Amino acid sequence: MAIKNIIFDLGGVLLNLDFNKTTEAFSALGVENFNQYFTQFHAHPLFRQLETGAIVNEGFYDELRKTAGIDAANYAIDAAWNAMLLDFPAERIEKIQELASGYRLFLFSNTNAIHHTSFHQSFESKFGFQFDSLFEKAFYSHLAGYRKPDLSAFEYVIREAGVEPAHTLFIDDTLPNIEAAQKAGLKALLVTPEKNMVKLLDEILT
Repeated sequence: MAIKNIIFDLGGVLLNLDFNKTTEAFSALGVENFNQYFTQFHAHPLFRQLETGAIVNEGFYDELRKTAGIDAANYAIDAAWNAMLLDFPAERIEKIQELASGYRLFLFSNTNAIHHTSFHQSFESKFGFQFDSLFEKAFYSHLAGYRKPDLSAFEYVIREAGVEPAHTLFIDDTLPNIEAAQKAGLKALLVTPEKNMVKLLDEILT
């Protein structure tokens, strides 16, 4: 069936990430083995709470200090947590703008209030307009209360966006999210270091 709708992931698809930078930054704050707390494929319950909006920033700072046994200021935790957020390559943003005339476009991101503030500011500083304006609707896990790869998260987005899964393409850089999207009936594409979002879309939509 023809693709009518495209749902984009954020990190690793539109926004470049480097998880090692956050691991190194937290190590400098005294957090040993940060990978036990958060990776691309795993999140400690505290970080799951942050990404589903179940805990506010202040509660997150306090719980992290207690759990990791560190004495870091809120701004230092913010800086370490945001260190993974790199840049938005212009070609990816141009691709979305190009697609907007022919498809309904959506975003579905596992994120949190701290990252949300940071990447919106960096995007607007670089491009001069609001990031969310690229999409008909942007779904953020900490606002929606749903997080990938939970099947209920995809069902929520499908319902709220009002799309038919069979006509909808989902693009992500994490295999468990791709598999969950397919279980929800969506067509799905996995972004890899060899094939970024632009290359994949050029192949499938041309």
